[in-house]
Amino acid sequence: MSDPKVSEAVAKLYNTYPFPPEPLLDEPPPGYNWRWNWQAAYNFCTGQKPAKNDIRVLDAGCGSGVSTEYLVHLNPEAHVVGIDLSEGTLAVAKERCKRSGATRAEFHHLSLFDADQLEGEFDLINSVGVLHHTADPIRGIQALANKLAPGGLLHIFVYGELGRWEIRLMQEAIALLQGDKRGDYVDGVKIGREIFANLPETNALRRRETERWAAENQQDACFADMYVHPQELNYNVNTLFELIDASGLEFLGFSNPQVWDLNRLIGKAPDLIERSQHLTERQRYRLIEVLDPQTISHYEFFLARPPLEKKNWQVDDELLRAIPEPSPCIYGWRDSAHFFDYNYQLVKISDAAWKFLLATDDNQNKAQTVSQILESVEANLEDVRSLQQQQIILLTPQ
Repeated sequence: MSDPKVSEAVAKLYNTYPFPPEPLLDEPPPGYNWRWNWQAAYNFCTGQKPAKNDIRVLDAGCGSGVSTEYLVHLNPEAHVVGIDLSEGTLAVAKERCKRSGATRAEFHHLSLFDADQLEGEFDLINSVGVLHHTADPIRGIQALANKLAPGGLLHIFVYGELGRWEIRLMQEAIALLQGDKRGDYVDGVKIGREIFANLPETNALRRRETERWAAENQQDACFADMYVHPQELNYNVNTLFELIDASGLEFLGFSNPQVWDLNRLIGKAPDLIERSQHLTERQRYRLIEVLDPQTISHYEFFLARPPLEKKNWQVDDELLRAIPEPSPCIYGWRDSAHFFDYNYQLVKISDAAWKFLLATDDNQNKAQTVSQILESVEANLEDVRSLQQQQIILLTPQ
């Protein structure tokens, strides 16, 4: 069950240090995060463009409104609701959205456990960095699952224990030195910074902080969130899927799939890859985690409430009848075949694929099918499939 003392302590931390501490802007935030774009996220999960864009979005544990602001600006037809248990942080979120013109956001001072107080269901629920800070994550994810509409998507981000081993140790060290002052977050930040400044340069904790976290931890709010948080639960693959199974929702996959590709670790050893084929999907995830523990500092994934139709576009006739258009989360593609993809990674596509991509521009108005476009450009169905698999184009079935 939820623990009022835990909620009070967490609220106190974020009232002291509103998080995330990104600056407030008088314009929409720069760039994009495709996980917060309904069309791109739905396409990633199902292989096709969603049938509607006038959706309801819940930002559960919205903090200072960084994600809420993006959710509004990236989804121009959506109504967005943000909830958080910290009044101080919510005040920042409201001001952030007001200043950037994110007027379709409304906010409520509620915890995840109180989500049932909100009216209706949501097509997209975003909950990043929240569940692991609650006293009862299973009850928390169930509360969110109960607000998810049929065919809706839930995006979750929680911490991983193996990639955060040094953080847990430093959290304990700070707590030991704070003694009965634990809960004084300003004092905790002061002690933590003093420890790092005085540890030998060869010390593993100091090296790890310098190499991995120091850039973001220049701000006290980030340092406090990482090292003096009063409530934190870290997961491994096994305990993660216990959480997922308890939600009653369908696991659609990790939203950083490149990390969960076993070939990046042992792909040069075909015999090992062959041996891995007898493993279940979850066992393969666990194998990746134990082989590369420093990389897996968190898990980010999508869940869904069935029914959710999916397309793989392996049937030629279906692909030829589909209506293609560029993903809303690619950048620089009109100028060159070398551009930023949905994940803000540089990609280089073939000239034929690029010509097809250019021909899909403004196709929301023209409604040309793949077959019709292929009549005017020198590309083939494999070029189209490659663009779809790379999340460069969206396809609407006909």
